[in-house]
Amino acid sequence: MQADVIFRNANIIDGTGSPAYTGDVAILDDRITAIGDLGTEHGGREIDCHGLTLAPGFIDPHVHHDEALLTDPGMDCMLSQGVTTIIAGNCGFSIAPLTATMKDLPQPLGMILTSSRPRFARFADYRNQLRQTPAAVNSACLIGHGTLRINEVADLGRPADAGELKAMQTSLDQALDEGGIGVSTGLFYPPARAATTEEAIAMARIAKSHGKLYVTHMRDEGDHGIDALKETFEIGQESCCGVHVSHHKCAGLANHGQSEITLSMFRDAMRQQDVSLDTTPWTASSTMLNSGRHRQATRVIVADSIPYPQMAGRDLADIAREWNTDLDTAMERLLPATGIFFIMDESDVRRILSFEHTIICSDGIARGDHSHPRVWGTFPRVLGHYVRDVGLFSLEEAIKRMTSMPAQRFGLKDRGHIRKGAFADLVLFDPATIQSGATYEKPKTPAYGIKSVWVNGRESWAEGKNVGNRAGMLLDRDVS
Repeated sequence: MQADVIFRNANIIDGTGSPAYTGDVAILDDRITAIGDLGTEHGGREIDCHGLTLAPGFIDPHVHHDEALLTDPGMDCMLSQGVTTIIAGNCGFSIAPLTATMKDLPQPLGMILTSSRPRFARFADYRNQLRQTPAAVNSACLIGHGTLRINEVADLGRPADAGELKAMQTSLDQALDEGGIGVSTGLFYPPARAATTEEAIAMARIAKSHGKLYVTHMRDEGDHGIDALKETFEIGQESCCGVHVSHHKCAGLANHGQSEITLSMFRDAMRQQDVSLDTTPWTASSTMLNSGRHRQATRVIVADSIPYPQMAGRDLADIAREWNTDLDTAMERLLPATGIFFIMDESDVRRILSFEHTIICSDGIARGDHSHPRVWGTFPRVLGHYVRDVGLFSLEEAIKRMTSMPAQRFGLKDRGHIRKGAFADLVLFDPATIQSGATYEKPKTPAYGIKSVWVNGRESWAEGKNVGNRAGMLLDRDVS
């Protein structure tokens, strides 16, 4: 056997949750060709992995990097933490298909799309652009219900009428044909807040007809979170569509501890229907500053402000004092802006992370000078803090939640495993030193302990730097 690369003496964690074992892994072109004792085989390059762990490349099922794939194709924020595949178009907002001609797009779509970039009227146009100018990571994209509403609904403050709903369904049907992997909703956000449960069911039925998913930022994650979870399960039941709940959390002081109830609801629902969830390993969330979450949070950091960029990284309370005004007035002056909101309790974060069905995500928004540290540090935080330091679960279990579980849920064929024939998406790291470098004070710091990252058989990150390969593919959902 001739291989392009052989990883020697690696501590192999294959993504299935099975115990780690020592062995060699060979890759040829973009695939894994052999695993085991390959002492008699030779590779064009051989890498000694003694003391290091080799795992499938991490899959981030929830990001907002739709435009960043084009404007920042090196994707350092992802590669530097071992991520080789991302899923964009979340929370109801995708970069395509976007036909609305308004100059100022409603938030939060304005957070992921700058006015200087071309817009894509069809998902196929976006897909073709990504294929012509590949990014350094693989990507798959959901189709945002909120984006479709912006395109088709004349008054976003009301439910869609019959004609508008039909137009959204037609547009979604076409986009899913062109490679979208499902529909996402963000019923929490103003452009979709007036959408009825029936409107969401109608969109989910289109996704079901394609064998694809309904992925949702629920209508509420705080005081009415239980009702929102019931609505989400109802949407799945009525549409017969698989449902995935994004970044599950219990937001706001009044709701700390509520995960004991919500996780029991998940467990009961999973006995009757197709349901899944993901979460982030942080007690702070991040979204548009005027989301109302500043009233639920113990602290708010301004992540980005268009009129006052110098305020990025500062506490909203400090800005309000400096301006001699209240929080609401200060917030309004900073708009359009994004914020970081400390609204979760650590016990809920750990309980949700520990739930055996929970997938890990970053919910990253790569915008502004002071983004949430989750953009750069989510996966190493789990492996360093929650696995090694806290002992929340095993390294094998953590890797499973970052690899095979999201790959299976989102239909990413031959990803998320180290096995013969799988794509050679790999991350080599030191389990003794891996940790997030990103903090709330310095959020754009690369992780520690990531030695190299391979995407489709090509090394893309090595010893702390991007090596310039753009080997990422645009992926569709396998429905076979």
